[in-house]
Amino acid sequence: MLTTPTRRKRAATILTLAATLALAAPMAEARPGGGSSGMGSRGSRTYAPPSATTTAPTTAAPIQRSQTQPGPAMGNPGMNPAAAQRPRFGGGFMAGLLGAGLFGALLGGGFFGGLGGIASFIGLMLQVGLVVLLVALAVRWFRRRQGTPAAAGHARSELGGNGTGPNGMGGGNAGPSPMGGLGGGGMGRGPAPVQPVQARPVQIGPGDFESFEIALKGVQEAYGREDVAGLRNLATPEMAGYFIEELRANEAKGVVNRISDVKLLQGDLSESWGEGNSEYATVAMRYAIKDVTVERRTDRVVATGEPEAVELWTFVRERGGRWVLSAIQQGR
Repeated sequence: MLTTPTRRKRAATILTLAATLALAAPMAEARPGGGSSGMGSRGSRTYAPPSATTTAPTTAAPIQRSQTQPGPAMGNPGMNPAAAQRPRFGGGFMAGLLGAGLFGALLGGGFFGGLGGIASFIGLMLQVGLVVLLVALAVRWFRRRQGTPAAAGHARSELGGNGTGPNGMGGGNAGPSPMGGLGGGGMGRGPAPVQPVQARPVQIGPGDFESFEIALKGVQEAYGREDVAGLRNLATPEMAGYFIEELRANEAKGVVNRISDVKLLQGDLSESWGEGNSEYATVAMRYAIKDVTVERRTDRVVATGEPEAVELWTFVRERGGRWVLSAIQQGR
């Protein structure tokens, strides 16, 4: 039997350990965009997975934080991310009622636990009937309120091919580049049809790949210096805003993320396309990095990131303009 002081000591130890893990977990990959999910915008392809490449052969982490709203003409055909995360009607509450009845019946309880096994079974049947009735009434109410039957289906993406390069992504004629090998590479029915965004192929050349490599180092090093002006110059306002939030969170914790020795090891083109006046390019990059998180006051190291990373960076530019970072997704 543990004494009260011993219990308190053990509880304090557990709380301290939990707090340490909670602090260390988000810092293990503290570089910009170093979490497990993606953030930013990829135009009409924001919620569609980038094409696999030699550098990133598996599916990239999906973008979970974006100012681009999901729509029927975006992402995977027939899949609306917002709808996928929305709880279905009655899922938790009614399943709980039914589960409680089944559990109670198995234990001889249920709503009528005091009447024995037969009464419990009858109680279970009454619960099932009640659930069925509630579901039927709810469906009827929703249909009356909408004024139409269930929707015919989600709109289907018709973005078509991704380009004209060897991988169907454009930029196949890039040839050798400074990036360590980078350079390979129906409308639904319903009351208000949505026209899919018309994409066009975009050619990516050696100069573009060089810009991507420079941006990789520039963004990482600006983040490590907490250079807000530099981040705003290298990224879209959306991405710069995310980075600034992360830097402020580090400041509140009394730590700073120091990044140095960024070097591209391998890279290739995943996709390149144009929409309206904007041109996009998603690039898979494997790079070395020195990523250390230290306490601001003491310079004590509190976390160290992995020495290598595989990520997919999406860049955007206006026609004739320069490339800026618009999204980061983790390779898996």
